[in-house]
Amino acid sequence: MKSYACNPEESKGRLYPEKETRERTCFQRDRDRIIHSSAFRRLKYKTQVFVYHEGENYRTRLSHSLEVAQVARTISRRLGLNEDLAESLALAHDLGHTPFGHAGERALKKCMKEYRGFDHNAQSLRIVTALEQRYAEFDGLNLTWETLEGLVKHNGPLIDSSVSKPLPMAIKKYSEVNDLELDSYPSLEAQIASISDDVAYNSHDFDDGLHAWLFDIKDIMEVPLVGDMVSEVNSLYPNLERSRLIHEIIRRLIAVMIDDVVDETRLRLNNEKPSSVEDVRKCKKPLVGFSDEMSKNDKAFKNFLFPNMYRHYKVNRMTSKAERILKDLFELLVSDIKLLPDDWRQRAGNEPNTQKSARVVCDYIAGMTDKFALDEHARLFDPRVKI
Repeated sequence: MKSYACNPEESKGRLYPEKETRERTCFQRDRDRIIHSSAFRRLKYKTQVFVYHEGENYRTRLSHSLEVAQVARTISRRLGLNEDLAESLALAHDLGHTPFGHAGERALKKCMKEYRGFDHNAQSLRIVTALEQRYAEFDGLNLTWETLEGLVKHNGPLIDSSVSKPLPMAIKKYSEVNDLELDSYPSLEAQIASISDDVAYNSHDFDDGLHAWLFDIKDIMEVPLVGDMVSEVNSLYPNLERSRLIHEIIRRLIAVMIDDVVDETRLRLNNEKPSSVEDVRKCKKPLVGFSDEMSKNDKAFKNFLFPNMYRHYKVNRMTSKAERILKDLFELLVSDIKLLPDDWRQRAGNEPNTQKSARVVCDYIAGMTDKFALDEHARLFDPRVKI
């Protein structure tokens, strides 16, 4: 590994000290704890764009996380960095997402506005430091400092002069106990996990959108880079059946974006010349990223996908229902906490509409799968459904 990679033997350790094993590094243990967590399993039934029952071939949060991990491992390997840490961060980056994707997040943000808000990155931290309750000696997964740092800072510093958003309360409170150095950039592995998320969801949202017929191949011909991929595949394989054509387009798009990240990151590393992971954290800008040209392409991808996929009327109809479902659940449960399951009711206390009870209700709802949220709504609001 390069000198500026995260070396497991130099890890800052865990909040609750544990004896490490010879068989696995500390970052490999983090990865395994994430994979075995309840929150990770539930990602199988959480929306990426399409709700789980709309088709088995569309991405869920779980399949998306696995695809992000594959991209992150590839980039890390090519750059001589720690694949295990990058993989751990990629697998954990969506643990805090709500049911019904971004629609669910919007709903909980509105519901929690008077109760210090909701942020899916902060929720991921809550899950791995408190809400997962599996071990005898501590709550959470007791992950290494480097994994926790990357989880909350993968998009960059949270409290420097360039940050306008307020610091989520969960991150602030945890950092008071275990300082995650919120004013600096994270490791290169965390930065790679972040951009791997962009690579995966851009390419695979094109894939899902095409397979769902929200738009067609002719509609993407004017999208920079993507249109070139279509022309290349059509030239090499005339009259190729549609499903194969789509796959050939997407695999080329992923490869080109990965190559661009690797080349641009090498250029930035050569310019900055970090010699350690601490040098990486002291940099005033990210060292992993797209080139200027690919950044323009990335913006063009999003400009196409936003109206043609994320705001397609079929998606809008489901997200509208999803927001109403979570709003209904939150308002009912926060005002009548005796309706919560016993273990959650004990955490919430005895008083409705308090900061404490609202956060517990929010944790309960955020952890739901799409199916459980739909079923719970029916149980609580449809008198014909058995409790």
